[in-house]
Amino acid sequence: MIQIYTDGATNVNTEKSGAGIYIKFGEQKLEYAVPLPYMSNHEAEFHAIIEALKICKTSFPGQILSFRTDSKVAAEVVDKGRTKNRQFLPLLEIIQAEAAAFPFLFIKWIPERKNSKADQLARAAIYQQ
Repeated sequence: MIQIYTDGATNVNTEKSGAGIYIKFGEQKLEYAVPLPYMSNHEAEFHAIIEALKICKTSFPGQILSFRTDSKVAAEVVDKGRTKNRQFLPLLEIIQAEAAAFPFLFIKWIPERKNSKADQLARAAIYQQ
């Protein structure tokens, strides 16, 4: 099982966003800081999940994925597979399409303090721009 920690960040002062992805697979640990166009913090959280799915599709095809995020909104929407929010719906549809390549995808909310590596990577992605 692949453990994936994701986080999205937005800096309103610089109008930049980023996604942080930290993947653990056995002894292997992978880190990704992905610059994103300016968007809301919630949207950045969804984009972090999307980017992680794309990475896993290439690096870990057919594996079981266990996501951890400190975004209650993203965790709930992905877990339930539905949302009434019109901004989140197209992002959920992308996540569902990407997730179809894997036998199982689990997502769990974790407190911010347990997601510090993904948070650091998301912030690094902002400053890379």
